[in-house]
Amino acid sequence: MVMGRYNSTYGGGFILVGFSDQPWLERILFVLILIFYLLSLMGNGTIILVSCLDPQLHTPMYFFLTHLSFVDLIHVTCVSPQTLLNLGGQDKSISFVGCLVQLLITLGLGSTECVLLAMMAYDRYVAVCQPLHYFTLMPPQLCWKLASISWFLGFSNSLIHTPITMTLPRCGHHQINHFYCETPPMMQLACVDTTNYKKEFMMVSSIFLVFPLSLILVSYGHIAHSVLRIKTPGGRQKALGTCGSHLTVVSIFYSTIIYVYLTPKPKLSHDVTKFVALLYNLTPAFMNPIIYTLRNRDVKEAIRKLVMQKPKRGDIGFS
Repeated sequence: MVMGRYNSTYGGGFILVGFSDQPWLERILFVLILIFYLLSLMGNGTIILVSCLDPQLHTPMYFFLTHLSFVDLIHVTCVSPQTLLNLGGQDKSISFVGCLVQLLITLGLGSTECVLLAMMAYDRYVAVCQPLHYFTLMPPQLCWKLASISWFLGFSNSLIHTPITMTLPRCGHHQINHFYCETPPMMQLACVDTTNYKKEFMMVSSIFLVFPLSLILVSYGHIAHSVLRIKTPGGRQKALGTCGSHLTVVSIFYSTIIYVYLTPKPKLSHDVTKFVALLYNLTPAFMNPIIYTLRNRDVKEAIRKLVMQKPKRGDIGFS
């Protein structure tokens, strides 16, 4: 890298190298990220809006979906504007505070989404395996507790790792070989031995990935067992239809995040890692609203009613 290509007045902050060695690629990525970002804002904003305004969607399933959309909305907003700013100009810098906030929020939201997807799997288990007692077993108070646990665990993890990462001695190193502030590339700037910290970070990341994923697999194991006991094809299709969207979202989220955090990286895989990280940050926020909208008749009907008529006052909230 040629230092002259970057704005060297980083003021104690960092330089996000990103894709600076490929200017032609930066222009393409700028357009793609901008499109993905705008569509993500529109899609997740629509999900949140219709889930709040349509009383028929005041159910546990859409309550958790609203939280998922909110997580995706904040996550993509935390990363995309800074990335677009760096791709669109010569200044690749980010302030120390900006980097700290970005690391804190993205790490916290990523951990929160892992736990939240497990809570959504439990909701689907109750809906399919205990349909007659669904609203008894999933009252609003429990839904709020489960959502609160997801947010608490996610940001507890972030509040532990972010200060450690940001205070590692860097001996003047400030060029992050990434397009946003993330723990693994920032640890590469450290001029001290980070072996133990890397092991601890990998262990905690594994817990946040493996434990929720295990709960998801257990939930869907029970769901599969219940579905096989349903005699009518229509009943099976209806039961699987309630889970198809969530399974698709889980597959997209975990396939990218497992590569980003758990797959060993060879020395020459920086570009591949950055592209996968880009997919991890953009794809869930972009795809989740599409998946839940196209596969869900209730959401499509709620959007149609929202467009066709004004909502009544007092139709907001999960009760």
